[in-house]
Amino acid sequence: MNEYGVVLESGAVRFERLLPGPVERVWSYLTESEKRGQWLASGAFDLKVGGRTEMLFKHSEITDEAPPEAYREVHENGVRSTGTITRYEPPRIIAFTWGGGGEPESEVEFELLPKGEKVLLVLTHRKLPSKAEMTSVSGGWHMHLGLLEDVLNGSKRRGFWSRFAALDADYAGRYAGLPEPGKS
Repeated sequence: MNEYGVVLESGAVRFERLLPGPVERVWSYLTESEKRGQWLASGAFDLKVGGRTEMLFKHSEITDEAPPEAYREVHENGVRSTGTITRYEPPRIIAFTWGGGGEPESEVEFELLPKGEKVLLVLTHRKLPSKAEMTSVSGGWHMHLGLLEDVLNGSKRRGFWSRFAALDADYAGRYAGLPEPGKS
């Protein structure tokens, strides 16, 4: 399975990961703050359509690596993201708005599909306003989903910052020929 995100349409990317199951276990790492905080961001989710999501991205809690200077404050102090749950079908689908705080909201959807003893996680991030934002979230999701794999497999979490810059550059190259979202 390809670890790289694929562009579905202008402003939309999709990632797939085959993870150890069962579905309920993977679901708990999406919806429970303490478990989600091991690979992405902690924070409360009001688990219903229309419910509020709050995530605190504090990378110092998911990696021992020192960040690049540009990310030092976010790494140490964190950044909050809030949203609203738009779809909730436990333990299979959760979708919510992403962003805000002065930037246009995008939409994130996680779908879990049983595959024998494994679970196919399909993550789709839509309504990304620019190629720069597509690049940024693609590198981020790529790394965070890798951390989720490590946690679910009981492995030592891979380094975050040591690969982030290379992935950011890689995705920028992959998306270079695409039009800006909303333009043809």
